Amino acid sequence: MFIVVASQQSAAAAYVSEFQHEGIPSMGLFSKDFQTWLEEPSRTDLNDVRGFLIDEGELPVTVAKRIRERTPAPIIAFSETRSLEKTLELLAAGIDDVVRRPIHVKEILVRSEAVWRRHRESQPLASTDRVRVYNNGQDAEIDGMPLILPRRELCILEYFHRNRGRSVTKTQVFNAVYDVKENGVSDTVVEGHISKLRKKLRQRLGYDPVMAKRFEGYTYLG
Repeated sequence: MFIVVASQQSAAAAYVSEFQHEGIPSMGLFSKDFQTWLEEPSRTDLNDVRGFLIDEGELPVTVAKRIRERTPAPIIAFSETRSLEKTLELLAAGIDDVVRRPIHVKEILVRSEAVWRRHRESQPLASTDRVRVYNNGQDAEIDGMPLILPRRELCILEYFHRNRGRSVTKTQVFNAVYDVKENGVSDTVVEGHISKLRKKLRQRLGYDPVMAKRFEGYTYLG
């Protein structure tokens, strides 16, 4: 899920609509509502947040620091003008990127994924992980032994691994695996690839590490 924070309802609604068109759940909030939402004691769903897209003018440094304390999810600030002083202030507070409008949500998603990738690469790999995924086209391993997969299935496993613990939709998986230039390919094809991948993982691990929920998508538990 992406959280969009803007001073104008029309701006938030436009981005929410574009995210949803890409198969990404999203929610638009005004600044004061966002701060209330963020500080709710029962706020336990931050693990589901894929990123924040926030109007630069609606992002006090104190709020930026508070977000960063609670989640590693990418924080991307946007504005129609660019102030070097403000940009440096936001970056120092923990903002991951500052962009200028107009910007397409596909670029936002690419920038967000780059932030997540750097975060994952900075985390030590737990020695108890049975499945090792290298995210560079190299064969994955299970218990130290290679897991030979067709290219599409390996791409899906890499995407699942990058989003471990987070629910992803069929459309998100499709967008991550298939080039946008591949016309005439339906997102339903990923269901077959995922089914074959899950079977191979289940055979090697003794259990299925991918949880599927109708209307919600897939969650890779690793």
